Amino acid sequence: MQNIPAIRFENITKRFGNKVVANKHVTMDIQKGEIMALLGENGSGKTTLMNMLSGIYRQDEGVIYINGEEAHINSPRDAYDLGVGMIHQHFKLVDVFTAIENIALGMDKKESGGTKEITEKVKAICDKYGFDVDPKKKVYNMTVSEKQTLEIVKTLFRGANMLILDEPTAVLTPQETDKLFAVMRNMKADGKSIIIITHKLNEVLAISDRVAILRKGEYIGTVLTAEASVQSLTDMMVGEKVELDIERPDLEYKEKKLSVSHLSCRDKYGVTVLDDVSFDAYGGEILGIAGISGSGQKQLLEAIAGLQKTEKGSSIIYYDNSNHVETELTGLSVSEIKKMGVTLAFVPEDRLGMGLVGSMGMTGNMMLRSYKMGHSPFTDRNTPRDLAVKVKDELEVVTPGIATPVRKLSGGNVQKVLVGREIALEPSVMMAAYAVRGLDINTSYTIYRLLNDQKKKGTAVIYVGEDLDVLLALCDRILVLCDGKVNGIVDGRTATKEEVGLMMTHLADDASAVPHESAQEQSDASVQDAQAETIQETKEEGEK
Repeated sequence: MQNIPAIRFENITKRFGNKVVANKHVTMDIQKGEIMALLGENGSGKTTLMNMLSGIYRQDEGVIYINGEEAHINSPRDAYDLGVGMIHQHFKLVDVFTAIENIALGMDKKESGGTKEITEKVKAICDKYGFDVDPKKKVYNMTVSEKQTLEIVKTLFRGANMLILDEPTAVLTPQETDKLFAVMRNMKADGKSIIIITHKLNEVLAISDRVAILRKGEYIGTVLTAEASVQSLTDMMVGEKVELDIERPDLEYKEKKLSVSHLSCRDKYGVTVLDDVSFDAYGGEILGIAGISGSGQKQLLEAIAGLQKTEKGSSIIYYDNSNHVETELTGLSVSEIKKMGVTLAFVPEDRLGMGLVGSMGMTGNMMLRSYKMGHSPFTDRNTPRDLAVKVKDELEVVTPGIATPVRKLSGGNVQKVLVGREIALEPSVMMAAYAVRGLDINTSYTIYRLLNDQKKKGTAVIYVGEDLDVLLALCDRILVLCDGKVNGIVDGRTATKEEVGLMMTHLADDASAVPHESAQEQSDASVQDAQAETIQETKEEGEK
């Protein structure tokens, strides 16, 4: 007798409007007790397909079968009743509630029981699969890993036998990723079916049993993970041979462009988010910034760009070596920095909130950087229009036209517009925060190429990333932040992923406990300040 799959999609089609077909006649199976990876470029329909399975969308055509029975999934509640739960990349938790309160949220008391019953059930789930959850801990006091664990436990508590994990390792350290994979294997051994959506192909090969590929909304095929490689999976996703080597040109020369000393910042609640950070950035190199989410990466780049207020004693000096001029940037606004002749390019984490105006087309967004230039009372639209066309053509931005609002573009194309605009400034310092987050592998490699092009031109590139494999392959040096402090600067060519992962989560008790860069780099005063200081354990502060 043939095994009945846990989930079967049969001729699933989903349209948005008259023109956009997100999924087209998708037919595929997920077996019981297996981990299936779902891969595809941005806009391939992965998340749309899973949203139909989890009850967020309803298919226009086709049938979804759960354990061989036709399923009518009209809401997330219907999905839960059928044993399907989705753990989203952006957690659906209430910060001020405890773990137990979040688990019980939305369930009546007959379903969940009282606090004692819930606690006992949660403990049983944790013991069975290897989770670690503190029932009384408030969400705002949890790490990212703890929040994700809570989301999974909450889903299992509600009876899910089929779990969808959307980019589950995006903000986890290597050690936390290993722990998550161990739990996933325990769930698989218990007969759970797991679908993982991710762009990290090395992790796909490490954890999955089979890999399903979508391309432009259509199902391409499923392969056994044991018979796949990073290259073969990439070629299937893209539909052609793709070069996967991340270039790291040798350093031909180093010229100090930026010196950050004793930089400290507080958030709007008065909590210290950057604590006495010091480092130098050089033209002709890529300096990576590593750290778990919320370690001060965002505030660091914003402080340099003039968007974040700094504390007394902080210093950010820009070096114009051609004119032998040093400029203190602390306390200056974005426009004041620009008037000083300092060319900073900034690709922020929030693409459409801070980087671009979603309702504008490419021309309007290019104009945001140039509308104050010139002496005419009329705004020059020709130059931004020409730049928009150039970015569209050179970066292969997929858009109906340069006047189309950028919010209607896919995430990868939005990022190309943003990066292209900033590079057009010909900056001396370029900063990018999570420039490839959520992007497919083909678009990601385009971004890496653009960053390396800037490095070759002598630009100082500061790159905040979450994929340690990429940081180690792309960057010349990597500065590691932990709880807002510099926990060391390592050589990207010699450091290991495990080494950096430990530095991201454990503050060193003394400088000797932190892996250091070469003696030549240690001679820089700012680096010595950052690494030689005795670092004391601080009281954990909640995230808001």
